[in-house]
Amino acid sequence: MIEIRGLRKTFTGQDGGAVEALHDVDLDVRRNEFLTVLGPSGCGKTTLLKAVAGLIPWDGGDIVIDGEPVRGPGPDRSMVFQNFALLPWATVLDNVAFGLRMRGVGRAEREERARELIGMVGLSGFETKRPGELSGGMQQRVGIARALAVRPQVLLMDEPFGAVDEQTRRLLQEELLSIWEEHRLTVVFITHSMEEAVLLGDRVVLMSARPGQIAEIVPIPLERPRSNDVGALERSSRYVEITAYLWDRLRDMHEEHRPAKAAR
Repeated sequence: MIEIRGLRKTFTGQDGGAVEALHDVDLDVRRNEFLTVLGPSGCGKTTLLKAVAGLIPWDGGDIVIDGEPVRGPGPDRSMVFQNFALLPWATVLDNVAFGLRMRGVGRAEREERARELIGMVGLSGFETKRPGELSGGMQQRVGIARALAVRPQVLLMDEPFGAVDEQTRRLLQEELLSIWEEHRLTVVFITHSMEEAVLLGDRVVLMSARPGQIAEIVPIPLERPRSNDVGALERSSRYVEITAYLWDRLRDMHEEHRPAKAAR
Protein backbone atom coordinates (compact mmCIF):
# COMPACT_ATOMS: atom_id res chain seq x y z
CA MET A 1 0.00 0.00 0.00
CA ILE A 2 2.63 2.54 1.18
CA GLU A 3 6.26 1.95 0.24
CA ILE A 4 8.98 4.17 1.69
CA ARG A 5 12.51 3.65 0.45
CA GLY A 6 15.68 5.45 1.53
CA LEU A 7 13.82 8.49 2.85
CA ARG A 8 16.09 11.31 3.98
CA LYS A 9 15.25 14.76 5.32
CA THR A 10 17.50 17.52 6.65
CA PHE A 11 16.43 20.82 8.18
CA THR A 12 18.41 23.97 8.85
CA GLY A 13 18.83 24.44 12.59
CA GLN A 14 18.59 27.68 14.53
CA ASP A 15 22.36 28.06 14.38
CA GLY A 16 22.32 27.70 10.60
CA GLY A 17 23.74 24.19 10.67
CA ALA A 18 22.19 21.11 9.12
CA VAL A 19 19.96 18.92 11.30
CA GLU A 20 19.30 15.46 9.89
CA ALA A 21 15.77 14.42 10.85
CA LEU A 22 15.41 11.19 8.84
CA HIS A 23 18.16 8.93 7.53
CA ASP A 24 17.50 6.18 4.98
CA VAL A 25 14.07 5.21 6.28
CA ASP A 26 12.65 2.05 4.71
CA LEU A 27 9.09 1.08 5.60
CA ASP A 28 6.13 -0.80 4.12
CA VAL A 29 2.59 -0.17 5.34
CA ARG A 30 0.11 -2.89 4.41
CA ARG A 31 -3.33 -2.22 3.01
CA ASN A 32 -5.97 -1.82 5.77
CA GLU A 33 -3.27 -2.00 8.44
CA PHE A 34 -3.33 0.07 11.61
CA LEU A 35 0.34 0.96 12.01
CA THR A 36 1.51 2.85 15.08
CA VAL A 37 4.83 4.72 15.21
CA LEU A 38 6.71 5.23 18.47
CA GLY A 39 10.06 6.78 19.27
CA PRO A 40 11.99 9.30 21.38
CA SER A 41 11.04 12.98 21.16
CA GLY A 42 12.60 14.63 18.14
CA CYS A 43 13.21 11.38 16.27
CA GLY A 44 11.37 12.49 13.12
CA LYS A 45 8.00 10.79 13.58
CA THR A 46 5.98 13.84 12.57
CA THR A 47 8.40 14.63 9.76
CA LEU A 48 7.86 11.13 8.38
CA LEU A 49 4.08 11.53 8.56
CA LYS A 50 4.11 14.94 6.89
CA ALA A 51 6.24 13.54 4.09
CA VAL A 52 3.74 10.73 3.48
CA ALA A 53 0.97 13.34 3.52
CA GLY A 54 2.85 15.31 0.88
CA LEU A 55 2.98 18.38 3.13
CA ILE A 56 6.77 18.78 3.10
CA PRO A 57 9.51 17.97 0.58
CA TRP A 58 12.34 15.57 1.36
CA ASP A 59 15.94 15.34 0.28
CA GLY A 60 16.21 11.79 -0.95
CA GLY A 61 14.34 8.52 -1.33
CA ASP A 62 10.84 7.68 -2.51
CA ILE A 63 7.32 7.41 -1.12
CA VAL A 64 4.86 5.41 -3.24
CA ILE A 65 1.18 4.79 -2.49
CA ASP A 66 -0.58 2.14 -4.57
CA GLY A 67 2.12 2.43 -7.20
CA GLU A 68 1.88 6.23 -7.48
CA PRO A 69 4.79 8.39 -6.28
CA VAL A 70 3.87 11.03 -3.70
CA ARG A 71 4.45 14.50 -5.14
CA GLY A 72 2.24 16.47 -2.77
CA PRO A 73 -1.11 16.23 -0.95
CA GLY A 74 -3.70 14.00 -2.59
CA PRO A 75 -7.33 12.94 -2.25
CA ASP A 76 -6.25 9.47 -1.18
CA ARG A 77 -4.90 10.81 2.16
CA SER A 78 -6.38 12.67 5.12
CA MET A 79 -4.51 13.93 8.18
CA VAL A 80 -5.62 14.48 11.77
CA PHE A 81 -3.44 16.84 13.81
CA GLN A 82 -2.79 17.05 17.54
CA ASN A 83 -3.90 20.70 17.73
CA PHE A 84 -7.28 20.00 16.08
CA ALA A 85 -6.69 22.55 13.24
CA LEU A 86 -10.39 23.42 12.94
CA LEU A 87 -11.80 26.59 11.39
CA PRO A 88 -12.70 28.62 14.52
CA TRP A 89 -15.39 30.68 12.77
CA ALA A 90 -17.15 27.68 11.19
CA THR A 91 -19.79 25.42 12.69
CA VAL A 92 -19.21 21.73 13.38
CA LEU A 93 -21.22 20.90 10.26
CA ASP A 94 -19.17 23.25 8.07
CA ASN A 95 -15.87 22.04 9.54
CA VAL A 96 -16.71 18.41 8.80
CA ALA A 97 -17.94 19.29 5.29
CA PHE A 98 -14.95 21.54 4.52
CA GLY A 99 -12.91 19.01 2.55
CA LEU A 100 -15.95 17.99 0.52
CA ARG A 101 -16.67 21.63 -0.32
CA MET A 102 -13.08 22.10 -1.49
CA ARG A 103 -13.57 19.15 -3.83
CA GLY A 104 -16.69 20.62 -5.38
CA VAL A 105 -19.26 18.34 -3.77
CA GLY A 106 -22.74 19.88 -3.81
CA ARG A 107 -24.17 21.34 -0.62
CA ALA A 108 -26.92 18.78 -0.08
CA GLU A 109 -24.58 15.82 -0.58
CA ARG A 110 -21.77 17.18 1.55
CA GLU A 111 -24.10 18.12 4.42
CA GLU A 112 -25.72 14.69 4.35
CA ARG A 113 -22.31 13.04 4.52
CA ALA A 114 -21.16 15.42 7.26
CA ARG A 115 -24.25 14.76 9.40
CA GLU A 116 -23.71 11.02 9.05
CA LEU A 117 -20.15 11.32 10.33
CA ILE A 118 -21.06 13.75 13.09
CA GLY A 119 -23.47 11.10 14.34
CA MET A 120 -20.82 8.40 14.02
CA VAL A 121 -18.42 10.29 16.31
CA GLY A 122 -21.17 11.00 18.85
CA LEU A 123 -21.77 14.70 18.18
CA SER A 124 -25.34 14.72 16.91
CA GLY A 125 -27.01 17.88 18.17
CA PHE A 126 -23.79 19.92 18.01
CA GLU A 127 -23.92 20.67 14.28
CA THR A 128 -24.36 24.43 14.77
CA LYS A 129 -21.73 24.83 17.51
CA ARG A 130 -18.34 26.39 16.84
CA PRO A 131 -15.01 24.95 18.04
CA GLY A 132 -14.73 27.45 20.88
CA GLU A 133 -17.93 26.05 22.36
CA LEU A 134 -16.60 22.48 22.44
CA SER A 135 -14.27 20.58 24.75
CA GLY A 136 -10.92 19.36 23.46
CA GLY A 137 -12.21 15.83 23.02
CA MET A 138 -15.23 17.04 21.08
CA GLN A 139 -13.00 19.15 18.84
CA GLN A 140 -10.87 16.13 18.05
CA ARG A 141 -13.99 14.14 17.18
CA VAL A 142 -14.80 16.90 14.68
CA GLY A 143 -11.26 16.58 13.28
CA ILE A 144 -11.64 12.83 12.84
CA ALA A 145 -15.06 13.22 11.19
CA ARG A 146 -13.64 15.85 8.82
CA ALA A 147 -10.77 13.54 7.85
CA LEU A 148 -13.14 10.64 7.17
CA ALA A 149 -15.64 12.76 5.21
CA VAL A 150 -13.55 12.66 2.02
CA ARG A 151 -13.37 8.85 2.18
CA PRO A 152 -9.56 8.59 2.16
CA GLN A 153 -7.67 5.39 1.53
CA VAL A 154 -5.03 6.42 4.08
CA LEU A 155 -5.64 8.15 7.42
CA LEU A 156 -2.56 9.85 8.89
CA MET A 157 -2.81 10.76 12.57
CA ASP A 158 -0.19 12.87 14.36
CA GLU A 159 -0.62 12.31 18.12
CA PRO A 160 -4.32 13.12 17.77
CA PHE A 161 -5.13 12.47 21.43
CA GLY A 162 -2.06 14.12 22.93
CA ALA A 163 -3.85 17.36 23.85
CA VAL A 164 -6.80 15.87 25.75
CA ASP A 165 -7.15 14.58 29.30
CA GLU A 166 -6.61 10.90 30.09
CA GLN A 167 -10.29 9.99 30.44
CA THR A 168 -11.15 11.61 27.11
CA ARG A 169 -8.16 9.96 25.52
CA ARG A 170 -9.40 6.52 26.56
CA LEU A 171 -12.85 7.19 25.13
CA LEU A 172 -11.40 8.47 21.85
CA GLN A 173 -9.15 5.41 21.57
CA GLU A 174 -12.17 3.13 21.88
CA GLU A 175 -14.14 5.18 19.35
CA LEU A 176 -11.24 5.13 16.89
CA LEU A 177 -10.96 1.35 17.24
CA SER A 178 -14.67 1.01 16.48
CA ILE A 179 -14.41 3.28 13.43
CA TRP A 180 -11.39 1.39 12.11
CA GLU A 181 -13.02 -1.98 12.69
CA GLU A 182 -15.99 -0.82 10.62
CA HIS A 183 -14.18 0.96 7.77
CA ARG A 184 -10.74 -0.77 7.70
CA LEU A 185 -8.76 2.20 6.44
CA THR A 186 -5.01 2.11 6.22
CA VAL A 187 -3.92 4.11 9.30
CA VAL A 188 -0.49 5.48 10.26
CA PHE A 189 -0.72 6.74 13.84
CA ILE A 190 2.06 8.68 15.60
CA THR A 191 2.16 8.49 19.41
CA HIS A 192 4.44 8.97 22.41
CA SER A 193 2.47 6.40 24.40
CA MET A 194 3.60 2.79 24.46
CA GLU A 195 0.20 1.71 25.80
CA GLU A 196 -1.62 3.52 23.00
CA ALA A 197 0.70 2.10 20.35
CA VAL A 198 0.03 -1.47 21.51
CA LEU A 199 -3.71 -0.99 22.09
CA LEU A 200 -4.34 0.36 18.58
CA GLY A 201 -1.72 -1.14 16.33
CA ASP A 202 -1.30 -4.25 14.23
CA ARG A 203 2.42 -3.48 14.32
CA VAL A 204 4.47 -0.90 16.22
CA VAL A 205 7.26 0.84 14.34
CA LEU A 206 9.99 1.82 16.78
CA MET A 207 12.14 4.70 15.53
CA SER A 208 15.62 5.51 16.77
CA ALA A 209 16.72 8.84 18.18
CA ARG A 210 17.62 11.52 15.66
CA PRO A 211 18.41 11.04 12.89
CA GLY A 212 15.32 8.90 12.73
CA GLN A 213 15.63 5.38 11.37
CA ILE A 214 13.53 2.26 11.76
CA ALA A 215 15.05 0.54 14.79
CA GLU A 216 12.55 -2.31 14.99
CA ILE A 217 9.05 -3.32 13.93
CA VAL A 218 7.15 -5.15 16.66
CA PRO A 219 4.09 -7.24 15.69
CA ILE A 220 1.12 -7.02 18.06
CA PRO A 221 -0.46 -10.50 18.35
CA LEU A 222 -3.64 -9.31 20.06
CA GLU A 223 -6.96 -10.45 18.67
CA ARG A 224 -9.39 -8.08 16.97
CA PRO A 225 -11.91 -6.61 17.41
CA ARG A 226 -10.45 -4.83 20.41
CA SER A 227 -13.06 -2.15 21.04
CA ASN A 228 -15.42 -4.59 22.80
CA ASP A 229 -13.38 -4.93 26.00
CA VAL A 230 -10.32 -2.70 26.10
CA GLY A 231 -9.93 -3.19 29.84
CA ALA A 232 -9.54 -6.96 29.54
CA LEU A 233 -7.04 -6.53 26.73
CA GLU A 234 -4.91 -4.16 28.78
CA ARG A 235 -4.83 -6.66 31.65
CA SER A 236 -3.65 -9.49 29.40
CA SER A 237 -0.13 -10.83 29.85
CA ARG A 238 0.75 -10.26 26.17
CA TYR A 239 -0.23 -6.60 26.35
CA VAL A 240 1.82 -6.10 29.52
CA GLU A 241 4.84 -7.91 28.08
CA ILE A 242 4.85 -5.93 24.83
CA THR A 243 4.49 -2.53 26.52
CA ALA A 244 7.27 -3.44 28.95
CA TYR A 245 9.51 -4.48 26.07
CA LEU A 246 8.88 -1.21 24.21
CA TRP A 247 9.67 0.78 27.34
CA ASP A 248 12.95 -1.08 27.77
CA ARG A 249 13.90 -0.33 24.17
CA LEU A 250 13.01 3.36 24.49
CA ARG A 251 14.86 3.68 27.80
CA ASP A 252 17.96 2.16 26.21
CA MET A 253 17.74 4.72 23.39
CA HIS A 254 17.57 7.58 25.90
CA GLU A 255 20.56 6.17 27.79
CA GLU A 256 22.60 5.84 24.60
CA HIS A 257 22.05 9.51 23.75
CA ARG A 258 22.42 10.94 27.27
CA PRO A 259 25.53 13.12 27.57
CA ALA A 260 28.28 11.45 29.57
CA LYS A 261 28.87 12.89 33.04
CA ALA A 262 32.11 14.79 33.40
CA ALA A 263 34.76 13.07 35.46
CA ARG A 264 35.46 14.60 38.87
